[in-house]
Amino acid sequence: MTIGIASDHAGALYKAEISLYLVRRGYDVVDFGTYEGTQSVDYPDFANALAEGISKGMVEKGIALCGTGNGMAITLNHCPGIRAGLAWNRETARLVKAHNDANVLALPARFISLVMAKACVKMWLETGFEGGRHQRRIDKIR
Repeated sequence: MTIGIASDHAGALYKAEISLYLVRRGYDVVDFGTYEGTQSVDYPDFANALAEGISKGMVEKGIALCGTGNGMAITLNHCPGIRAGLAWNRETARLVKAHNDANVLALPARFISLVMAKACVKMWLETGFEGGRHQRRIDKIR
């Protein structure tokens, strides 16, 4: 599976670490930036690049990081075909996949540890969509 990853300056360190985590587990990773480290950048630029990568089939899923995760999630959810879910622990990561079939996981780099961020990624990747009553809701989003 190929996973896209994007962040602003607040999530750049986590993005690098999560990318390595994914590669070590056999995933292909496409980095959509930022590449500027701690220099202030605008999260919509990188969220939109990730969304385009998903819509064009370059990547199957995505992970987005910013300070709160909200800026990335809001931007991504404006893009057709994207369902970005914000997670701050394993249970919210499980639910955004199981109930919302999120194809992008948004993480708040300033509010969770790197260990928790990796745990969220692991949970999200290992969780399947439950369908059923949740499918009806996904259909209404589309």
